[in-house]
Amino acid sequence: MADDKRISYQPTPGLSYDPSENRYWDEAALQGEVTRAFEICHGCRMCFKYCESFPTLFKFIDERHGANVHEVTAEETRQVMDLCFQCKLCEVQCPYTPRDKHEFQLDFPKLVHRWDAVQLRKRGKTLREKVLGDPDTAGRMARASLGMANLANRSRPLRVLMEKTVGIHRDKLLPDFAAEPFDGWAQKNGFVKPEPGGEAVLFQTCFVQHNETQIGKDVLEVMRRNQVDVRVVKGLQCCGMPAWEHGDLTSLRRQAHHDLDLLLPFVEKGAKILVVNPTCSMMMRREWPHLLDGADRPRAEKLAPAVMDPSEFLWSIREQPRFNAEFKSSPPGGKVAYHAPCHLRAQGIGFKGRDLLRKIPGVTVAATVVECCGHDGTYAMTVEGFSGSIKVGQKAFEGMKAGEAEVWATDCPLASLQFAQHAGKKPLHPMSILARAYRGDSFQ
Repeated sequence: MADDKRISYQPTPGLSYDPSENRYWDEAALQGEVTRAFEICHGCRMCFKYCESFPTLFKFIDERHGANVHEVTAEETRQVMDLCFQCKLCEVQCPYTPRDKHEFQLDFPKLVHRWDAVQLRKRGKTLREKVLGDPDTAGRMARASLGMANLANRSRPLRVLMEKTVGIHRDKLLPDFAAEPFDGWAQKNGFVKPEPGGEAVLFQTCFVQHNETQIGKDVLEVMRRNQVDVRVVKGLQCCGMPAWEHGDLTSLRRQAHHDLDLLLPFVEKGAKILVVNPTCSMMMRREWPHLLDGADRPRAEKLAPAVMDPSEFLWSIREQPRFNAEFKSSPPGGKVAYHAPCHLRAQGIGFKGRDLLRKIPGVTVAATVVECCGHDGTYAMTVEGFSGSIKVGQKAFEGMKAGEAEVWATDCPLASLQFAQHAGKKPLHPMSILARAYRGDSFQ
């Protein structure tokens, strides 16, 4: 390669992961960073196993372009970017990241988000992006259908129609919608208070709010059994990740602004924010502080230290007298297989849900599986992502089965759907396992 075509691994003048900067939106500046990232990744190849983005990139460079990164086309770049489903594992593994304070300042998932945001600004949102990016509206519409939405999700003709019109794969197992939203139930049961306060506030996430409300109920029960004054705030919205997956910064910022208005008064009173889904806690801890703008950015920076996973919080009080170890039942055989979600790994807080399960008498963790399950937000729901998600998740499916445990656990409700469909067993949230053990429920 000629000297004037050599690519420095050092950041270009176009380096930006901050959408409040003008250069973030500059296509020429972005292209310089894309080329640099492709060159670094092509030379390193440490992340070949995480998703198809990297093998596809390496194939293009090696087999089509004689190792010349400059010749990667716009269409090939689009394919590489579209194959990234934001599991974040390459950022966890990469030695060249801002988190590691490396001079290369490479964050491939953030680069993909930047690319997606620039593309979306040019073309506008598709119908599928509008539907999948706004789970709160989907949940409200489903409740208004009086159960017809759940029937539609199980109707083959209607699923074929959904695939053709919206682009959601006809075979993807979709969650049922709850007849009553979680915060409505919480208000009826005294968890919604008129004034900010308490030791903790539950951010139930849109999935618990509209789909599996029992997870949220189990978290509240576990916290109450450990003398934690936990509250629920009515009217919380999605964390914004489903919108940001497609580069929709406007929707993300609108949703985050709304949630900050509701949650910050509790944080200012000293409460922690317990977030059920690791994807949402990752967004609130790591993404909001640099994606939001104006006055919302310092507000997000103030909120972030208060964000915790429920298991992380409970683990932090395990040495206190109030920690409740009076469990009335245990999983059959005493064995649990545990899956660690990608976005929990990305936060670097350990696997406290797994560790808490060992507090149940007789329980051993037969397997700890850290491979990606392949669901990855909305990726597994799409026509083009469904088959690939199964391939990505295969090692996780096999790893959970190898534990030969009757009860499986994962902190991610969407991962639970993926295992249910493709591995034949639906994992429970660690909080749900603890709640059952406290109550003396059967695990059959």
